[in-house]
Amino acid sequence: MKLHHRTFLVAVLACVPAIARGQAPTSADRSAIRAARARSNAAIAAHDTAAIAREWLPTMSVLNSRSVLNVDRAANVRSMAETFARRPDTKFVRTPTSIDVNQRWDVAAERGTWVGTWTEPDGPLRISGMYQAQWRRVGGNWKLQGELFVPLTCVGGAYCATRP
Repeated sequence: MKLHHRTFLVAVLACVPAIARGQAPTSADRSAIRAARARSNAAIAAHDTAAIAREWLPTMSVLNSRSVLNVDRAANVRSMAETFARRPDTKFVRTPTSIDVNQRWDVAAERGTWVGTWTEPDGPLRISGMYQAQWRRVGGNWKLQGELFVPLTCVGGAYCATRP
């Protein structure tokens, strides 16, 4: 299934105004999403693609910092596995700055900052920026449906000099 980047961006950001129509979120919802994010960060640090995928819906879509769109869980698992194989010291950390929940629709918007680090042939690299994530509550559990990563800084070598 192919989606245009603009279509994906509109879909991810469309959940933000919906919070005004939903019921007030509970701190338990926000805590559950923060816990899922922490599990995801830990799984990335361990390069455990099975644990990463447990936090995703089957329809998980990611528009990454290089403007590459992966649509579905299997494509995203392959992408992460390839990244870890190519760059064995890769780390990505997402830090939520806000989480808004529409309880009526079982959807949440997470916004925050992210940092990625690894070593390229010409030395260490650090890339960072902002992200937006959409969560869905399924069977009582919050699962990621989509993420959008915007790179705002990149320091280190030729990788940072090449526009995606």
